[in-house]
Amino acid sequence: MLSACILIRTVHGMYEKVVEFLNQLEGVERVFPVLGRFDVVADVEASGFEELGSTIMKMGRINGVVFTETLMEIKRGR
Repeated sequence: MLSACILIRTVHGMYEKVVEFLNQLEGVERVFPVLGRFDVVADVEASGFEELGSTIMKMGRINGVVFTETLMEIKRGR
């Protein structure tokens, strides 16, 4: 299982709609709005790189998403 944390910048005032849509995507384990340079964080799990890439590409095409940054897990913690 692969895990990644996706940092998402949204159009001003659109973060709630983005969070709502992300909660419906398969593989998204947790989504929450944040303060700072990014507006939303999504924790994603996938069985492989193709599935993970597909999910992340869907996120980038959501109306209201300006850009994403992916933080890929390199070693499973406790």
